[in-house]
This record gives sequence, C-alpha cells and structure tokens, in this order.
Amino acid sequence: QDSRVELALDRDGRFLALKVDTVGNIGAYVASIGPFTPTAGTVRTQGGAYRIPAIYFRARAVFTNTGPTEVYRGAGRPEACYQIERVVDLAARELGVDPAELRRRNLIRADELPYRTPIGIEIDSGDFETVLDLTLELADWDGFGGRAAAARAAGHRGGRRRGIGVAFYLGLTGGKRFECVDLSFAADGSATLAVGAESAGTGHETVLPQIVSDRLGIPLDRIAHRQADTDLTPTGGGHGGSRGLEVVGTAVSVAAERVIEKARAVAGHLLEAAPADLEFADGRFTIAGTDRSVTMTEVIAAAVDPARLPEGVPGGLDIALTHELNLLSYPNGCHVAEVEVDLETGAVALVRHTVVHDLGTIIHPLTVDGQVTGATAQGIGQALLEAIVYDESGQLLTGSLMDYALPRAADLPRFRTAYYEGAPTANNPLGLKGAGEAGCGGAPPALVNAVVDALAEFGVRHIDMPLTPERVWRAIHARTPRRAEPEPA
Repeated sequence: QDSRVELALDRDGRFLALKVDTVGNIGAYVASIGPFTPTAGTVRTQGGAYRIPAIYFRARAVFTNTGPTEVYRGAGRPEACYQIERVVDLAARELGVDPAELRRRNLIRADELPYRTPIGIEIDSGDFETVLDLTLELADWDGFGGRAAAARAAGHRGGRRRGIGVAFYLGLTGGKRFECVDLSFAADGSATLAVGAESAGTGHETVLPQIVSDRLGIPLDRIAHRQADTDLTPTGGGHGGSRGLEVVGTAVSVAAERVIEKARAVAGHLLEAAPADLEFADGRFTIAGTDRSVTMTEVIAAAVDPARLPEGVPGGLDIALTHELNLLSYPNGCHVAEVEVDLETGAVALVRHTVVHDLGTIIHPLTVDGQVTGATAQGIGQALLEAIVYDESGQLLTGSLMDYALPRAADLPRFRTAYYEGAPTANNPLGLKGAGEAGCGGAPPALVNAVVDALAEFGVRHIDMPLTPERVWRAIHARTPRRAEPEPA
C-alpha cells in the first residue's frame, strides 16, 4: 500500500483525529479476495488501541501490470498498525516527547472498556497500559542510553549507531464463524474428535484434543484427532483470521460440555443418585457431599451397554454439532526493537526484540510460542528483507527463494517474549484471543521506528520498507552534508 497518514494532536499531546488515504496494488486482476487487504482488512483496526475521537479512512484498490495479490497473514491489520505506529512515532519526535510516553498518554484505559472506536468495532477487553509497561521493563527501555553509547564507542570506520523503537498492535480475529464437530466414544473409554477445520501447521491436532482431555478427564493419548474428513464432518470453516482456537476450540468445548450433560443421567443411574445431585470435576462424577463417584471412562463404557442404561435414555454419548460464534476477539501487544546500523554500509542488525502479548487465556504455551515467534519473524522479514521486484519490462526478478530474501536464523536475535493473561475476553467461553497473526503486525513499525531513531542525528524521518543496506545508506547520505573539496593549489 502507498499511504498518506495524518495525525492531529492537542497541546497536551492527546490524539484528536487520524486521517488515512491509502492505495493498494492488487495486480493485473482480482484473485479471490485480494482487494480485501487494502480496504476492509485495513480499515477495521484503524487507530489501533488508542483513544482517537475521529478517524477518516479512504482506500482504493488499483490494477497494475503485476501479479495478482492475495490475503496473507494479518491481511490488512499489519498495514493499519504500521500506519498508526509510524505517524505516532513521527509525532513524538516532532514534539520532543518520549515515544513510549506519548503512547501511554493516548492508550485506551482498562476502565474505558468496552470501547467502541469511530470505525465501529467494540474492543471488549485488555489492559494496554500494563502491557506497554511490561514490555518496556522486559526490554530495559530505560537502560538503552548506555547501550547506545557503548555501540557508538565500539563502532569502526564511520561508526555504528544504535536505535530503539516501540510499537503497539491491536488485532482482530476473522474467518468463518462456524465449525462442525463430531465427538464419539468407544466402549474402552477412548474418544475420536473430528473437526471440519484443517490444521495448517497451527497445532490443532495437539490443542483440540487437549481441550477434550481437560474437560472430560480422558487421557490425552486416548483421544484420536481427525480433520477435514467429510465422512465425519460435512463441512468446516477452514483456517485463517486466527479463528482456530477461538471458533474451533469453542465448538469443541461446547461439544464436551454437552457430553457431560448427556453422561450425567448415566452416571446418576450407576450411582443410584439423582443427576442434579452430581458434581463433575477432574473426569469424575461425584455425589455432592459424599465420596461416592464414578469416572467418565466408566460412564462411557456403561453408555454403550443397554443393560446398564437408565430407562428411556438412548445409548452412547456421541455428539455431533455445528456451532456458531459471532463475537470476535482483539489480541494485542507491544513490540520493542533495538537495532545497530553500520553507517559505512547501511547494514541493519536487529540485536534485541521484545514482545509482550495479550492473547487472553493461553491453552498450550508451546504452540502459542511457535505461532507468535513465526509471526514476528515474518514481520521482521517484511521490514528488512522482503520485496517483490520487477524490471522495467515487467519481468519478475524475485520469482524464487534464490532471489526473494526470506529471514534466516542468522538475521534474528533471541526473542524476549512474555504473555499477559490478566484480561481474558468474555466473547468466547475459553477466554482466549486469536494468536495466529499476533506478532507480524507490530514487528515492522517497531523495527522501522528503531532504525529511524538510530539515524535521527542525520535528519532521517522515514525510510520505506524493506530497509535494505542500500536504502539505509542512501537515507544517511541524502541528509549528511558533504565536505567541501579543497581548492587546487
């Protein structure tokens, strides 16, 4: 996108209005929902997590003699984050205010939630100031001055400059808002969980059975996972929009709760107690106030044995359902990037990268780590390396991974990542906020803000992505007065 962004502030540095006029290149023709990214995908989270009374947004999608575009991780939300976070940083430098302080001054407070933005979305949960403070502490924001001085002293030739940048991101989930689930049981107490959605490296095969195990008390190794099998589930919502756990996980949780209610009558019959007198916890039905109980595994076995069923209760505990979830969630977080720029070559080294995410309740920490780490790496790749390049005749020059520069391990530092779970959403029963795209939105503006900070003494205010050594070198020298050549003797 090619965007013009304007931010109005009052004398106290409070945001008054945001104006964005953006043009998105969608290639030679429309491919699927390619136009969504620069239009509806970018407008939804305009203004981010800030209190901005008025927002104007204009988007145009244009055809060009290039390849068609398609939606990609984030699909407009990273662009919206970049637009607001770059202009906020520019405002901070113009006003001589610490960039983190200007953000804190304008973040929506926890006591203002739910908060309806001028765009029309209603942010239901979060504690943005706490997330910002946690990130600054983890990144040692206050200790940056010492690190910058050390980098300058250790520089060679023309020297090195160290810069730091902060960016706050607000996400919004999407994708299809329904999911099919089939949860069935065998007489030995094992279960088969079938869902219409298919994992695309997102770990559904690990996390969805975990939800069943946690809810029903069935050992994880006794739960089989099936996906996108139309013999078991007639349809599914696919993957995308960070919907996996939010929609599919919720549907699985609802199915498990219905199994518990269905099993209650069988458990009551086995215990010779009224179903209403039973409590269920840790995979066991217990008569309230007693130590008499029966496990879910025992109930499953009884449910398929007609001789052990109460009169009028159909056999089996199998559940098949299609569940709809029309409410969205708003993952959010804060990135701090720290870079060193080689003034002689323009090369940028990302030396520290810190992120604190608010993803609501974390179901499986290791899977979430993988999601946010990968997304952050993708955002860094966009900021430093990646570009689709054509020659003057329209020939694509970056048509393979030999030419298109993806980030490698050597390009990335060890991330400092933490999670804030103090503000779960009430928009789904799991309390979670979609994690799949968290990371790719906040990384690019944080990194660009850091490079611009490193080069502030040279009058650099902005550099377009990707921040290749040539672009950075040209930015330095475009602003650096050349020394006058001595007159010939």
